[in-house]
Amino acid sequence: MDMKKWFKDAKYGMMIHWGLYSLLAGEWKDQRCGNYAEWIQTRYRIPQIEYDKLATAFNPVYFDADEIAKFAKNCGMKYIVFTSKHHEGFAMYHSKVDSFNIVDATPFKRDVLGELSEACYKHGLKFGLYYSQDLDWHDQNGGGYLSGHIPCEGTAWCNDWDYPDNDKKDYDVCFRNKIYPQIEELVSNYGELCLFWFDVPMTLKKEHSQAIFDLVKKYQPDCLINSRLGNGAYDYVSLGDNEVPEFIPKDTELKEILLNDIDGFKPSPYGLYETAATVNNSWGYCAWDQNWKSAKKIADIKHKLNNMGINYLLNVGPDGLGRIPAECRKILQNVAKYD
Repeated sequence: MDMKKWFKDAKYGMMIHWGLYSLLAGEWKDQRCGNYAEWIQTRYRIPQIEYDKLATAFNPVYFDADEIAKFAKNCGMKYIVFTSKHHEGFAMYHSKVDSFNIVDATPFKRDVLGELSEACYKHGLKFGLYYSQDLDWHDQNGGGYLSGHIPCEGTAWCNDWDYPDNDKKDYDVCFRNKIYPQIEELVSNYGELCLFWFDVPMTLKKEHSQAIFDLVKKYQPDCLINSRLGNGAYDYVSLGDNEVPEFIPKDTELKEILLNDIDGFKPSPYGLYETAATVNNSWGYCAWDQNWKSAKKIADIKHKLNNMGINYLLNVGPDGLGRIPAECRKILQNVAKYD
């Protein structure tokens, strides 16, 4: 299948941010997180010995991959992108590389990524994966240690509360022992992937990005790779979070942009663009965040993006029991009324 043509035609997808952070629901010891609940571990510098306890309590008995896939399809979405591992370092699939995963470390013992992959295939949706290839707060050599402090959501990009000596950290070790082999698991064990969604490439050198790019293409030549892999190794451009640009340059303008680096714009070699966005403020589940966009607002954004040839990847954050929040469901169901 020509995945580039499929991507251009898809226009609308669902992203799913789900992990151990969903259990905290945006609160830690009487304190609320910032806008992004999935960053709560670094915001409050939660020690691993405390954070790991969440895995022993993670039992999302209401998770239903089949129902989620049907819901996405009924909302008009053409693909689902699922967080296989976020910055907390917890794998939402059965990883043989690291036991800090949903099968080995929780009472749930189910590979939700595998279940969702099968459900997407059953209901005619394409399936893609998010993977945090740089930041990993569960690994002492996880990336981010070269980038200082986060201005809003946390105190540091890396885990410098459990592992304070940044000068001794070596991302190459994390890359070799965890990042690369986990990506190899994902591209070889879960069927056809339409895309791989990477994020915040601050520590990666060019050779890291190229090695990941080559690995994905080795197993899945048609799988599209987003621009947040870093170092110019990508197929399509992930715009900024919730970004709605004024325009995307036409093909006739790209040569000038490439030569002059206008506004830092880096075009997709295949004219493929996507904006990932939230329905409220947070990506991960946050019980107190009720700042929901209306169905009309979402429909207007979708219409504007799609008219510029940009896919709209709209996020949902299931709670600790595996449920998409009721208000979020209601809004997404009503978007089609305004199309």
